[in-house]
Amino acid sequence: MGSTITLTAADGTSIPAYLATPVGAPKGGLVVLQEIFGVNAHIRAVADGYAADGYLVVAPATFQRVQAGVELGYTKDDIAAGAALKAQVEALPAPGVMQDVQAAVDYAARAGKVAVMGYCWGGWLSWRAAEQVRGLAAAVPYYGGGMTTPVEAARVPACPVLAHFGEQDHAIPIDTVHAFAKAQPGVGVQIYPALHGFNCDHRAAYNAEAAALARQWTLAFLKQHVG
Repeated sequence: MGSTITLTAADGTSIPAYLATPVGAPKGGLVVLQEIFGVNAHIRAVADGYAADGYLVVAPATFQRVQAGVELGYTKDDIAAGAALKAQVEALPAPGVMQDVQAAVDYAARAGKVAVMGYCWGGWLSWRAAEQVRGLAAAVPYYGGGMTTPVEAARVPACPVLAHFGEQDHAIPIDTVHAFAKAQPGVGVQIYPALHGFNCDHRAAYNAEAAALARQWTLAFLKQHVG
């Protein structure tokens, strides 16, 4: 069972976050970044799962600057609502939500080295964070919508990155994934025979085999770079 904490961004904005703590001394810190559905049951379960593996996990509410208390499901209406909120956050003046990610990383650093991990929009934010956020030892984007565009693929990450993609992802064409991998030879790119959102067991796209394999790769990556 986790708890809710309040982070303070550089501009003084208060950002709620879900905190999951391990039993015993943490191996390190992990920041988990939400999809467009808020810090919902799935994201909390992800945080709890990695806390059980020994990490101090912080999941900030990255919609907080435009709407508080967002917790959506995965219906068509939820997708539309989440996409609208994402657009509002993306329209914020720089550094926008990156300062909230920084606050989460700074908090998680009390546990040691810190990695950032995100899903869908959160995957994209994780990729940006690898370049822009201080104090990261690793980044793990899952099906980061938007991160395979030429502009995003030109970023220069300041930490090791492991990126997970589904080859049947309707939102991220596989040819753009291959182009991303070519542009970023230093990034570990793993591709699974799966749809967008394959890690989420609340979605019809859930693929248990792909999710388990991606988690296995991720835990090995975290062990190597975080502890």
